[in-house]
Amino acid sequence: MSHHVTTSPPPTPERRRASPVSIAVWVAVALVGAVCWTVLALQRGEEVSALWILFAALASYAIAYRFYARWIARRVLEVDATRATPAERLENGRDFDVTDRRVLFGHHFAAIAGAGPLVGPVLAAQMGYLPGTIWIIVGVIFAGAVQDMVVLFFSMRRDGKSLGQMVREEIGVVGGIAALIAVFAIMIIILAVLALVVVNALAESPWGVFSIGLTIPIALFMGFYLRVLRPGRVMEVTAIGVVLLLLAIIGGGYVDDWGWADALTLSKEQLTLGLVIYGFIASILPVWMLLTPRDYLSTFMKVGVIVLLAVGLVLAAPTLQNEAVSSFAIDGDGPVFAGKLFPFVFITIACGALSGFHALISSGTTPKMVAKEPQVVMIGYGGMLMESFVAISALIAASVIDPGLYFAINSPAGATGLDAGTASEFVASLGFTISPADLQAAAASVEEGTLISRTGGAPTLAFGMSQVFTEAFGGGLAAFWYHFAIMFEALFILTAVDAGTRVGRFMLQDTIGNVWPKYGDLAWLPASWSASAVVVGLWGYMLYVGVTDPLGGINQLFPLFGIANQLLAAIALTLCVTLLIKHGKAKYAWVPGVGLVWDLIVTMTASWQKVFSDNPAIGYFAQRSRYADAQEAGDLLAPATDQGQMDQIIFNSTLNGTLQALFAILVVIVVLNALWIWVKGVRAGGLPTTEVPKVESRIVAPADFFATAEEKAELARWQAEQRELRDADRGAKSGSGAER
Repeated sequence: MSHHVTTSPPPTPERRRASPVSIAVWVAVALVGAVCWTVLALQRGEEVSALWILFAALASYAIAYRFYARWIARRVLEVDATRATPAERLENGRDFDVTDRRVLFGHHFAAIAGAGPLVGPVLAAQMGYLPGTIWIIVGVIFAGAVQDMVVLFFSMRRDGKSLGQMVREEIGVVGGIAALIAVFAIMIIILAVLALVVVNALAESPWGVFSIGLTIPIALFMGFYLRVLRPGRVMEVTAIGVVLLLLAIIGGGYVDDWGWADALTLSKEQLTLGLVIYGFIASILPVWMLLTPRDYLSTFMKVGVIVLLAVGLVLAAPTLQNEAVSSFAIDGDGPVFAGKLFPFVFITIACGALSGFHALISSGTTPKMVAKEPQVVMIGYGGMLMESFVAISALIAASVIDPGLYFAINSPAGATGLDAGTASEFVASLGFTISPADLQAAAASVEEGTLISRTGGAPTLAFGMSQVFTEAFGGGLAAFWYHFAIMFEALFILTAVDAGTRVGRFMLQDTIGNVWPKYGDLAWLPASWSASAVVVGLWGYMLYVGVTDPLGGINQLFPLFGIANQLLAAIALTLCVTLLIKHGKAKYAWVPGVGLVWDLIVTMTASWQKVFSDNPAIGYFAQRSRYADAQEAGDLLAPATDQGQMDQIIFNSTLNGTLQALFAILVVIVVLNALWIWVKGVRAGGLPTTEVPKVESRIVAPADFFATAEEKAELARWQAEQRELRDADRGAKSGSGAER
C-alpha cells in the first residue's frame, strides 16, 4: 500500500448556513435548558419534579453535541474524511475490522457503560440530588466526553495504540513506564469491581443467570448471521436478536416451573469462576464472533431501557423525595459511604461524568474498528453523552424512592442487623421514618425475601425503576420490572468486563512487546492467549478478595475504584494536552486542560484522605490500625466473626491503602514528566510526534447516525463503482478460465 505523506491541513467541508427553522429549534432547546436549570438552582422546600432534572440534562446534551463537539472535531482535531483509518489500512478480520458506525456506536457504548453510571449516582444520592446532577451534566460536557473523543482520535492517528504505549512514546520513558504500570494495575481493579457488581446482582438469582447465560449463544448466532448468512443486514439481525433477548428475559421467570431453579442458583464463588472462564474465551475469539454482536445486542437493551425509563418518568412525573443537598454532604458522616461532598461526590460518580476506563476502550478496541475519522464525534462524544444520561436516570431513580427505604437498602449489614425492626430503628436515628411492615411490604412487592442492606446500588436502582414503570404503565408488574432491571444491569456490566479483558490483553502485549517485539504481535496466538490468561487471573483474584471481604467488597473496593478510575482519566487528559501542544495547537490545550486541572485537584485530595485520614471510616491505614490494635488486645470488632476475618480485614485495608498511594504517586510522575514536554513544546511551537503518515481512504461512509443527502449520494456512487469493479474482476477471471 502506498503512503501519501501530506503536511497540508485536511480539507474542511463547506459549512451550510443554518435555516430559520434550525435556529428557532436550537433557541427553544436553549430556553428549555435555562428554565430547568433555574428551577433546580432556586426551588427549595416545595416538591420538585424529577422532570426538571431530565429536561435540563437532555437540553444540555443536545447543545453540547451539536455545537461544542463539532467545533472540537473541526477546529481542534481537524478530522479528515479523506484519510484512511487503521481499520481500513490494517484490516485483518480479527482486531482491525471496518465496522458499520451504528454497530460500532453500540459496541463502544456497551464497553464503556459498566457498573459506574448505575452504581455511583445511586450511592451519591445520600448527599442529595443537586451535587450529582451538576457534576454528571457539567462534567460530561467539558471533561468526560472530551476525553473519550480526543483519545479515540489520537489513538486512530497512531494505528490504534493503547493509552500506556502512547504516553511512553509521546511523553517519555519515565512517565511512560509509570503510566504503563498505573494503567494496567488500575484496569485490573476496575474489571474486578465491575465483575463484583455482577456477582452481587446474579448470586442466588436463577432468573438472572438463565437470561444472562442465553445472551452468549444469541450473540454467537448474530455474529455468524451478519458475517456468513446475510452480510450487511444490520437491522434484520437486530430485530431477531432483540426478540430472542426478550424471550430469554421472559423465560427466566419460568425456571422454577421447569424445575431448573436449583441448577441455576449459583453462589458468589461459582459465579466468580464462571466469569473468569467467560472473560478468557471472550477475549481471544475474533471480535465479530462474540464481542461486537453481544455488545450491539446489549446496547439495544440498554438504550431501549433508558429511553423507556425517560418515557416512564414523563408519564409518571414523580417528585424527588430527597433534599437538594443533605446534611451528610456537609458533615461527611453518611451511612452509605463516609466523606464530605468535596471530594467524594466526584469520586463516587465517576462513569457518567468522567471516567478513565473509557480512555482504555477509546485506545483499545474502538480505534481499530472506526471506518472514517469524522465518526469520532458520534462514537466518542455521543457515546459518552449517552452514558451520562444513564447516570442521570440512575440518580433520578434513587431520588424518587422514599428516603427511609433508600437508607435501609444501602446501609451496611452491621448497621441494620439485616432485620426489619433494627433497620427501622437505624433509619429513625438518621432522621427518617419507615416501619418494619413497610420494609417487608416493599420486598414482597418485587417478590424478594428482603431488601435490607442490599448494597452495591443495583437493587436500589432496580426498585426505583420498577416503581417508575409501575406508576407510568400500570398493571401489577412490579416484580417483573424489578427482575428485568437487575438483568439489564448485569448485562450492562458484563459487556464492559469482556471488552475490558481484551483491552487488558492489548496493553500487556504492547508493554512486553517493548522488550520482546514478537510478543507485541496481536496476531500471534501464543502471546494473545497467554496475555489473556494473565489479565483474567489478576482481576479474578481481586474479584475473589472482594467477594469474600467481611466488610463488604463494594464498601471497601468502590472508593479505590472511583479514585483509581479518575486518576486514569488524569493520565489520559495529560496525554491529550501533550499531543495538542506537540502538534502546535497550544492555544487549544485548554479543551482537555479544564478537565485535567479539576480532576487532579479532586483525585489528589481524595487519595490524601484515603491514605492519611485518621478517621477509620475514611482512611484505609486508620482502619487497619483500628482492627490490628483490637486484635492485639484479643478483641473481635464487628462485622468480623472470628480471628481469620480480622486478619482478612487487616490484609485488605493494607493492600487497598498501598494501591491507593501507589496509583497517586505514579500519576504525579506522569504529569511532572509531561510538564517538561509542555514547556519545550510551547517554546518550539510544536514537536515531532509518532502520528502515522496519511494514506488516502478508498471507502465512503456517513459521519453521523443519519446520513445527509450529500452523504447518501456519495455512498450510492461509491457502491456503484465497487459493483462495477467486482463485475469487471469476475469477467476477467471467467475469461482467463475459458482461455485455459
